[in-house]
Amino acid sequence: MTWRQAFGEVVRSGLRIEETRMEPLLALRAAAGLAIVVGAALWLVSPAYAASAALGAYSAGGATFQRSWRPRKVVALGTGVALAISTFVGYLAAGRLVTFLPLLAIWAFAAGMAWAVGSTAGIVAATTVGSMLVTITLPTSVGRALEHAGIIALGGVIQAALILLFPIRRWGAHRDALADALAAVADYARRLRHDPTAPFDPTPLMTARDAAAVTPSQARTRPPALHGPRGLAERIRPVIAALADPAVGAPAEGPGRDRARELLDAAADVLDAVARSIRHGTPAEVRPETMDVLRLDEENEVLEGPARQAAEQLVELLGEALEIAGSGCPPGRKPTPRGSADAEFLMRPTMLRLVPVVAGAVRRELRPDSAVFRHAVRLAAVATLGYLIAARLPLGHGYWAPIASVMVMRPDFHRTYARAVARLAGTLAGVALATGVVRALDPDPYVSGALTVVAAGLSYTLNRTGYAYTQCFTAAYVVFLLGMGGQAWEQTVPERVVLTLLGGALAMLAYLLFPAWETPRLPGRLADWLAANGRYAAAVLRDYAEPSREHHADMRRALLRSREAHAAWQEAYDRARREPVRPRGLTSREAEQAQDAIKGFGRAAMIMESHVPRAAGRFVPEAERFAEAVEADTAKAAAAVREHRNPDWGRVREALHAWQDAAAGNGSPVVRREAELQKRALEDLATAVSRTPLERDVGSAREDQRVRATLVAAGNGAQSAHPGG
Repeated sequence: MTWRQAFGEVVRSGLRIEETRMEPLLALRAAAGLAIVVGAALWLVSPAYAASAALGAYSAGGATFQRSWRPRKVVALGTGVALAISTFVGYLAAGRLVTFLPLLAIWAFAAGMAWAVGSTAGIVAATTVGSMLVTITLPTSVGRALEHAGIIALGGVIQAALILLFPIRRWGAHRDALADALAAVADYARRLRHDPTAPFDPTPLMTARDAAAVTPSQARTRPPALHGPRGLAERIRPVIAALADPAVGAPAEGPGRDRARELLDAAADVLDAVARSIRHGTPAEVRPETMDVLRLDEENEVLEGPARQAAEQLVELLGEALEIAGSGCPPGRKPTPRGSADAEFLMRPTMLRLVPVVAGAVRRELRPDSAVFRHAVRLAAVATLGYLIAARLPLGHGYWAPIASVMVMRPDFHRTYARAVARLAGTLAGVALATGVVRALDPDPYVSGALTVVAAGLSYTLNRTGYAYTQCFTAAYVVFLLGMGGQAWEQTVPERVVLTLLGGALAMLAYLLFPAWETPRLPGRLADWLAANGRYAAAVLRDYAEPSREHHADMRRALLRSREAHAAWQEAYDRARREPVRPRGLTSREAEQAQDAIKGFGRAAMIMESHVPRAAGRFVPEAERFAEAVEADTAKAAAAVREHRNPDWGRVREALHAWQDAAAGNGSPVVRREAELQKRALEDLATAVSRTPLERDVGSAREDQRVRATLVAAGNGAQSAHPGG
């Protein structure tokens, strides 16, 4: 992608309206917390204390809208405490640049490294940097600094108390994650009706697994309906893929294919009904016609062999899903009593036990080629430089420039630039709106406080519609807040616009000078995904060779690691496609072809998984040799992809040839057929990434020529459309 195209995509992304479900009740509760704190501070103390209180309450309320599987009240409390600490520490170092600048750099670097834990931690940590920059201008003594820090923490406490007293959709995020996973499998079933090899994005299943991990205290209060459906979605996915696959499932044409389409459509209807039931906490409702389709006729059923087996398994799994949605607990089992010691759940570390987990995640990112580490370095440099530049300008509120930089910067190019554009556009609209309101009303501190709460409530409401739109009301909130403290709009509005522009420009320039491009890392990400898929395929084959609980557990662990590698590749690939960087190692066409090949390889392993025999089932000894060959060759091929060498599948071909010649192999036609598909997918991968020495030298030049040809064609088209110039 050229720079011109990249900037066009940045502007479109920054101003795009995201069509997501709003949560007005959550916004109303957060705005009520802000109103309580601001009103009490205005009535009992002063506008300066009200400003500090508003900072804590507003940030704590906004943090609860970030994705986190921990209780929202914990997020609000943690945000309030973190803001209070940063405020007090910043004041202790304020007054002299020799003490404050090193503290700001260290604090900003730590906030950047918080992205190693997750996006929520990174965003909250960036907010604490902004708090340090703002509140050092408010207190006049250590005692006052402690008071302001306490007021800020009180804002988080009030928000947490409201969440505790007025719960809205308890476990709502967890319900949505599970419902999204079931809906994704339903959509997959519908796409399989028309395309038996349709791809599947495992991200909803990965998100549902994250949501299923709970602490012991959460396990005692989790609704029973959230216990079983995630596992069913995991099991249904390979079954419907096996049913739709012409190689091992329903025939490509004829009555069998028509029957498979009916079953897939019925499965999608049932899964959608279960998803709605879990999302809204209501009983599942399925049409009688759908249930009639799911009844298998023992005598007149047109499906035979593996397809019949997949259909029977699908009907059984859908019955379990409906029973869970209807009764709230898995079939044949009563809900687990609260506080039961043997309750099974995915463990999530408590806050104290999270400390070594966070330390390990940060330690793994402390390397020069890490995107998180480079983001932390950029954040520290821009925060200190922005503070120094703004301090030299003849403008008040110079902290707005570094705050704008810190809040828009992200570890990747596209989001940093898109948020910079969105923040500037939102700020311009917000200050214009606030200026018009202030000029029309000329409000006193109490009216300004009310306007502050209204603007914050609108910002919360639009929190998920796009950064530019929520930033519009955030900018208005800041203008009203400063007006409550006695600042005239004639002074604050121009300063806000100029300093926001300066902060956004610094953030964008920092990424250019010290980037973390994903394009050069694509071969490594592809190699990791290939190796993980190879281990997953080998684990499935070993479960055929010797069915056992241990091998089944190994297969499950390998599948999860394969999904993680797939997600890492997909994220890197999506970022690389938006970067104005010349391809290195993999051209865009090669990356796309290699991606399709590895998806086909993993899909074959997934279909194998749907037919894995139970423990002590029928053994397939030939699968063990093929598993060893697949694991060894994919590991070597991963190293070859990293080093830009051609992969070789010699052991895989030999093992499959021996399997086909073995007489005992005739008893496992399904798994052998899928093994052949795996070999074909690996050969497609080799075709995608293999190059002759000459091609390795001129591959990048060809990509440049293709890009230039595309631009020329686009230019000719524009000239044809506008002949008059």
